[in-house]
Amino acid sequence: MSAKALIRGGAPQGAVPHDRFLLSAEAWARLPGALAEDPAIALLGLWAELGTVHAAFLDETTNEIFLASAVAEGGRYAALSPARPGAIRFERMIRDLWGLTAEGAVDLRPWLDHGRWQIAGPMSANPLSLVGAEPPQPEFLPVEGEGIHQIPVGPIHAGVIEPGHFRFHIQGEVVVRLEARLGYKHKGVLSLMLGKSPRAAAVFPARLSGDSTVAFGWAFAAAAEAALGVTIPPRAIALRAVMGELERIHNHLNDWGFVCNDAAFAFPHARCGFLREGVLRACAAAFGHRLMMDGVLPGGIAPDIAPGGAELILAALAAVEAEIPALRRIYDSHASLQDRVVGTGFLDPAHARRFAAGGFVGRGSGRGFDARLTPGYAPYDWLLPPIAVETGGDVDARVRVRVAELATSIGLVRRLLAELPPGETLVPLPSQAGEGVALIEGFRGECLAWVRLDEGGLIRGCFLRDPSWLQWPLLEAAIEGNIVADFPLCNKSFNCSYSGVDL
Repeated sequence: MSAKALIRGGAPQGAVPHDRFLLSAEAWARLPGALAEDPAIALLGLWAELGTVHAAFLDETTNEIFLASAVAEGGRYAALSPARPGAIRFERMIRDLWGLTAEGAVDLRPWLDHGRWQIAGPMSANPLSLVGAEPPQPEFLPVEGEGIHQIPVGPIHAGVIEPGHFRFHIQGEVVVRLEARLGYKHKGVLSLMLGKSPRAAAVFPARLSGDSTVAFGWAFAAAAEAALGVTIPPRAIALRAVMGELERIHNHLNDWGFVCNDAAFAFPHARCGFLREGVLRACAAAFGHRLMMDGVLPGGIAPDIAPGGAELILAALAAVEAEIPALRRIYDSHASLQDRVVGTGFLDPAHARRFAAGGFVGRGSGRGFDARLTPGYAPYDWLLPPIAVETGGDVDARVRVRVAELATSIGLVRRLLAELPPGETLVPLPSQAGEGVALIEGFRGECLAWVRLDEGGLIRGCFLRDPSWLQWPLLEAAIEGNIVADFPLCNKSFNCSYSGVDL
């Protein structure tokens, strides 16, 4: 039996617009084997509730999304990681938060919990007190060979940078293995959302990863709206897309500049920073916040775009568009810069497919997935933006995807503002039960949100998945064989979120 047939053989739970199927423990136990025989079924996420494990999948041949669940009998469930390596860190996270163990897992070391929490399994039915327990020493995967030595970096870094520990195993100057240890930005986002209405809980998705505040706000709002059967006004749909594309633009400018800076070429970094500042100031004038935080709400957006805001946005984008050709010539024509970015940090397209990597990481290695078109959502169902795909798989390819997306996003914002519908921007939400799921394309890839509401319209289960869950392991693979000095360059070309996976 195929993996999809196995999942769809479960009891439908009524999730909208992508249904969730409840499997027996025996059927779930057959799922890893079925997935191993069906490479077209991509794992999008894996999470849990009290005593139950959930997974989201994408059929890459039909672009269908579907969810699967099973009761973790005795606190245990069959691991998916032997068939889908992207599940490894999800399984570690589930054990830390919900106390459920993946049987047969590839790796069961702690992920978020470094042994410094006061309780183990804080979201489980029976959390265990750890007061007075000695925090364990971190475990890293072993490396054997002549002349291998270790370089520990972080979690505290120079500058305003999120905390994360990187353990390098080095032979001479060449990286043999890199292992990231995250969890330092854990905020308890999921538990903070429980028991709240979608409107009250919206502040937490907006702060999961600040550079993706619009994308996560949109994903959570869309999931809640699907659960409640709410249709938002056309003006709100258009303005969400304007905000989402502006978020993509300012982040791509930031990344392009920092990649050049990490290759010791400061001029593009300075110019990209200047242009990004102009976009951020226009966002602040138009939507009341430089990052447009808390602008997207379940039911629409608030506030509406300010008078004169569209003109300020268009002026900032005109400045960006006017300078892109010169910046591209500079980027392409300096041999010292090209020597650093071309061929560095190569991500094998097979790895990108196996981990279902999205965003510029996946598209830079030939995987042309973009949630705006697959499965798609308004207003992109009529905008139909072109998808930039490169096959080089290196730092240069990931930069070129960003640069192409800059031009596309500028064009999209112009179209949206020129045809902005009149009317209201926010509608009330009913108080009722429901379950919804949404996939929204942020600047670094697709953001997944799932929410389950009780009869009073309060959140009883939720999950938010940053695209970095499936990209951090690929950074570890891409840096192997490169020199230590190229790690900042490779790291910035991926630009994975720390906070987004630390929850």
